[in-house]
Amino acid sequence: MPHLALDKAFCQQLEKLEKHVRNGVFDAWEKFERLTLDQLFRDPGLKLESLKGAKDRQIRTIRITQGYRGVVLAPETGDTFVLLRVGPHDEATEWAAKQKATINAVTGAVELREIATLEELTPAYERIAPAEERRLFAKVSDGEMAALGIDTTTLAQARVLTSLEQLDVFGRFFPPDQYRVLEHLALGASVEQTWQEVVVPALADAASQEPVDTTDYATAIAHTRTRIAVVTDADELRDILDKPFAAWRIFLHPAQHKVAYRPSYSGPAQVTGGPGTGKSVVALHRVRHLLRHLRDGDRILLTTFTNALVDSLNEGLGLLVDDPDLRDRVDVMTVDAFAGRVVNTSRRPITGYEESARWERAAEATGFTGTPQFLAQEYKHVVLTQDIRDREEYERCERRGRGSALPASARRLVWRTVEEFTRRLDEDGLRTYLGTCVEAADLLAGQGPCYRHVVVDEAQDLHPAQWRMLRAAAPRRPDDLFIAGDPHQRIYDNKVSLKSLGINIAGRSAKLRKNYRSTQEILSWATGILLGRPYAELADSGRHDTLVGYSSALHGSGPRLHTAQTEEAELDALVEQVRTWVDGGAAYGEIGICARFNKTCEKARDRLVAAGVPASRVRAGAARTDDAVNVGTMHTFKGLEYRYTAVVGVNDRALPNPSAITPEEVDRLQHEADLAAERCLLFVACTRARDGLYVSWTGQPSPFLVEAGCEAE
Repeated sequence: MPHLALDKAFCQQLEKLEKHVRNGVFDAWEKFERLTLDQLFRDPGLKLESLKGAKDRQIRTIRITQGYRGVVLAPETGDTFVLLRVGPHDEATEWAAKQKATINAVTGAVELREIATLEELTPAYERIAPAEERRLFAKVSDGEMAALGIDTTTLAQARVLTSLEQLDVFGRFFPPDQYRVLEHLALGASVEQTWQEVVVPALADAASQEPVDTTDYATAIAHTRTRIAVVTDADELRDILDKPFAAWRIFLHPAQHKVAYRPSYSGPAQVTGGPGTGKSVVALHRVRHLLRHLRDGDRILLTTFTNALVDSLNEGLGLLVDDPDLRDRVDVMTVDAFAGRVVNTSRRPITGYEESARWERAAEATGFTGTPQFLAQEYKHVVLTQDIRDREEYERCERRGRGSALPASARRLVWRTVEEFTRRLDEDGLRTYLGTCVEAADLLAGQGPCYRHVVVDEAQDLHPAQWRMLRAAAPRRPDDLFIAGDPHQRIYDNKVSLKSLGINIAGRSAKLRKNYRSTQEILSWATGILLGRPYAELADSGRHDTLVGYSSALHGSGPRLHTAQTEEAELDALVEQVRTWVDGGAAYGEIGICARFNKTCEKARDRLVAAGVPASRVRAGAARTDDAVNVGTMHTFKGLEYRYTAVVGVNDRALPNPSAITPEEVDRLQHEADLAAERCLLFVACTRARDGLYVSWTGQPSPFLVEAGCEAE
């Protein structure tokens, strides 16, 4: 019986297709499910046509609507067709004629390349190439290339290349899996490393160890589960078409699949990667995998840092796990909410402003002459980080990470001030969030774990007190903790050594380097904000994480930078930019606008509404709206993504935010850490964008932009 499978590239373009075109896709799919092969080829409405001058006779087109065609792989063996792309008639036909489908002789997966463009590029690059020994892949033999899945056609084209820049040009048209192999080699990886890190994950879905038959498309399509989805249920397809933003759930890249669906880890495991690499998706799929093996009474905690991220994880889990009984065995909440549930207290948590005022009053009571900021940081980064419980321990501890001197004679007074601060909180029925985590960790240590598995998303922002609590929440057994995070998105100054907290991930750590959200042009620009600066790995291995090799297979326009003379002019320009995106086919809910401060967000939302553009604030605990432009702070946007993102108010008065920076003369190390957190915040904000990024400011731009060499139009 025929089927029309969906290629990942088609799903990625879904949100750009109008509703009537999506409906046409559904109608075409129904015909494949209902008709015989002979009837499909004769159906006058479908018009399953071969193309004149096509590079591959297996690439055909079908009618989707009047004026829109779908490009399909119509293999000569088997009865499963693959929908590769949908577009206006002439555009789709022109694209289809340039494509060629093959089967990878090593991985057994279906591959697609724009062969016509590659054949045009290769002779031109061959003419300007230097001697063979100076070319990019001169040190890799033909046999080694073949063992890694590089076929003779790609090999001939790769042999003319002399630089990473040239590889990037060709990479847009190479088969994606072969391009990843070449990219890995070009970045300095050995043949053995490339085999283990790129090829082996792609082999994970192979159901047979038999030699690959490069003519058997039926088998190859079945094996290409990380890029081709065979959807046989009409309701499932309708859900995908109606919610294209969530189509990711049916695909995982081989590297992601290997991490998410590994049968078991012998202890805590970790996955890291830059924005858009799919860490949260991997975490959700890991939950799905763990749910399949739960015993009676076992539960899973899926936790993260903010309420906005909880909403996103809840939505994703609901799409990924269909069984409501299984879904109910997962608790999704913030780390702080979990602490409050464990402690079960009615004491109200205090805000940052309240905490500063209370430190000031505690200092007045004890006669300490330092600043409230110093006391708050000492309490957070020394007392709570090292889990110090008495004065003697504090007086002899090493104040690691603190850049301000504190003589032993002064520590006694600091400790008395800490005791005064906590005593007054207790008397007034108040608590701090981190203090609650300390209490929760103590309770769990006495009562025992309450979850079989704990899965942590956005792990880079958690404090040691929170980690101690999470460590105590699950028994020390295989698959106890699964951790997803990115040091480059650390926007809260929390220094953590997981190993010292009893969380040893040695040998169970993976890194994702492929971005699936932003275009390469946006990604390259955004990473320029961070490149050249060290960011410690989450595991505290003594090494620094790096963005080398972090890239995107998507291409499009780069960011648009705009400087305005006044704030009013900046807001007017923002309105025009939003209208441009909407006129180009974007839905309001596909647009996100973020700023450093709440007041800037309020002004942006009000100006949009006044101009007739629906806009609403994104706040913790409030669901995102699909029928209005989403406006929120940079902190709130963490973990979210939009088709188009505007980052406004990026001036030297906002980033870095002066009130968030410890003066250098007070604490040099804290000053540097605060600047790094602000720099990461801008990086996080800009990497929310997928297709388009707009950055604006008035007056002088942020020094982070200046240092990265960014100039306005």
